[in-house]
Amino acid sequence: MIDCQRPNVQLPPDQHYLNLAYMAPLHSKVIAAGEMAFRRQATPWSLGVDAMFAEVDDLRTLFARLTGIRESSRVALMPSASYGLATAANNLVPRAGQNIIVVGDQFPSNYYAWSRSCRDASAELRIVSAVKAKSGIPSRSAEWNQRLLEAIDSQTRVVAIPNVHWSDGTLFDLKAVRTRTNEVGAALVIDGTQSVGAVPIDVGALKPDALICAGYKTLLCPYGTAFGYFGPRFDDGKPIEETWVGRDNSSDFANLVNYQETYQPHALRYEAGGRSNFITMPMVRAALELLLEWTPAAISDYCRELTKSLPERLRAQGFWIEDTCHRSPQLFGIRVPDSQDVTQLFQVLEERNIAVSLRGDALRVSPHLYNTAADIDALVEALAV
Repeated sequence: MIDCQRPNVQLPPDQHYLNLAYMAPLHSKVIAAGEMAFRRQATPWSLGVDAMFAEVDDLRTLFARLTGIRESSRVALMPSASYGLATAANNLVPRAGQNIIVVGDQFPSNYYAWSRSCRDASAELRIVSAVKAKSGIPSRSAEWNQRLLEAIDSQTRVVAIPNVHWSDGTLFDLKAVRTRTNEVGAALVIDGTQSVGAVPIDVGALKPDALICAGYKTLLCPYGTAFGYFGPRFDDGKPIEETWVGRDNSSDFANLVNYQETYQPHALRYEAGGRSNFITMPMVRAALELLLEWTPAAISDYCRELTKSLPERLRAQGFWIEDTCHRSPQLFGIRVPDSQDVTQLFQVLEERNIAVSLRGDALRVSPHLYNTAADIDALVEALAV
């Protein structure tokens, strides 16, 4: 088991922070790396070509190791999940009459890009919603996954889904979806923002067409960082920006005036301008090294053990939580009985310094290594009011 990391994050003693899915508190090693980076950028004469290229290559390699990506050149550094999803959407344009599939109530960045793409092409945006969570239905995951598979047909261009739903932690069966999309020739684009780093994933085995992850949640990185994996379907695609760094031989500064028509290979063409952020790169490196040291599997085990008694305790009070085997161990939604006001309960939690999120009709709880049984007990006691 991993040691509790609360001493390494700046949480006050009376703060019960169960809100990783909103933003991760920075680990002390990440903060130290940032402080060093500020001092380094104060001396720009110390920043050579290696800082522009070799350090970025190292981050690609670390992310690839974390996610089972076989070729690090398929990893792009980006400023946000929306940037990565827009890149995917711009290169997976549907034809009139085709469809793109998303799931209900997923994060807006993984909706708007596809919605516009369908609107511009006179294609159909199919939204696969879940049945309503209510008493008497212990789980809705199996039916939701089945509806998703049934929605995929010969006219499906893209299935763009999370593997962990951002509002309540519902798991989607990526292996089954990948098998079905392969049958019809559709692309699979995964938003891993709420899971990668805290839940194991093997991109090399799954072979999605793209995996997009914002950095500031389960990857424990600073805000304004993200990663995108782009498979062979994107090898000849068009980037959002025409950056100098995305062109062939861009590390030869003296030769930059000899413009290149050829892009760098694989995903490197898709990287955003300013990718070599000298402040955030060392912080991202520190975060990824911590995750590789701990491992996503061990983080999942920690969160699973921490919250194993929570569903039964809350169900005894009339709350609804997805069955443990159908949701992510580090993120789940609590739905209140019809007789209670979820907004009022959220305010009660705020007053007691219990940080969760209100997403749709769910109180979203997302613990991590800095949480203890005292945080879980405080949550249960507050919801009993």
